[in-house]
Amino acid sequence: MDNIKVAIVTGASSGIGLALARAFIDRGYGVIGNARTLTRLKKASEALGSPERFVPVEGDIGRPEIGRRLFEVALERFGHVDVLVNNAGIFIARPATDYSVDEIEQMISTNLKGFVYPTQQAARHMAERGSGAIINITASLASQPQAAAPAVMAVLTKGGIDRATRALALELAPRGVRVNAIAPGIIETPMHTPATLEAMKALSPMRRVGSVDQIVAAALYLVDAEFTTGVVLPVDGGATAGRW
Repeated sequence: MDNIKVAIVTGASSGIGLALARAFIDRGYGVIGNARTLTRLKKASEALGSPERFVPVEGDIGRPEIGRRLFEVALERFGHVDVLVNNAGIFIARPATDYSVDEIEQMISTNLKGFVYPTQQAARHMAERGSGAIINITASLASQPQAAAPAVMAVLTKGGIDRATRALALELAPRGVRVNAIAPGIIETPMHTPATLEAMKALSPMRRVGSVDQIVAAALYLVDAEFTTGVVLPVDGGATAGRW
């Protein structure tokens, strides 16, 4: 199936990841979707309704063997990979002194290791092919922390990926591989309750929250933008535009 384009999406079982998988499938892509459990991926596959184009790979994305497995499955099924979306992430907001050891380890594993291991595989494969796009989903709070929303571990992990995006873009540009990031603000997903979303509207100058469709639109733009690399694109209602 070398004639179709292929995307790998981590954290693909719900929210932004599921919406991204649907958008790629609607474009005719084959999609390799990752989540921690096969049960969640089966539900996602049913929701997408395209089992021939959605291939589930379960496992903890913070483990190096899962990053390898994603590409092994993609190559076995489709022969190549055009796009990697590092979407899987954990966002825990609390004062710095209140993070537990378990929370710190989870965020480092999912947010950092879950970015590094798949990206290493993508960099090797795409550089050999001379083309490809890597898109990292980070967080606008990493660029513009807010006293009203303390979240130093999210800033540390997601902010590090913002900088790594720029460094990797320069490293891979001569090989035809583009690396960009999307920095969402508060997005309406199942991880937020309606009451939480209402309170979070105050964290955006536009006084509203975003939708997963807006993140999908940004991702598809970055897939198509062949002369754009090293960009961290905020989709946050202006939260990173300046002081307000």
